[in-house]
Amino acid sequence: MNVIVDLCVVPMGVGVSVSKYVAECQKVLQEAGLEHQLHAYGTNIAGDWDEVFAAIKRCHERVHALGAPRITTTIKVGTRTDREQSMQEKIDSVTDKKS
Repeated sequence: MNVIVDLCVVPMGVGVSVSKYVAECQKVLQEAGLEHQLHAYGTNIAGDWDEVFAAIKRCHERVHALGAPRITTTIKVGTRTDREQSMQEKIDSVTDKKS
């Protein structure tokens, strides 16, 4: 099953700046070959359910390996069975309606 996820991984106990941890998660997603788009407060990811959630697990493992003692993560998940839809199609659908 394909899924589009909005992921926000927040390492705790590492100070104010978390960009190096976010960058590490971006590397994980790139290595996994998943379509992803960073935004100001998270990352959208599209792909096979099992591959996406395996990558999220690896993000946690890598962020802990960088020294974060705790992580809190927010995940929003969307699936559909009537047709396939890309992240860009979802954005375009809204943008077209603004015109």
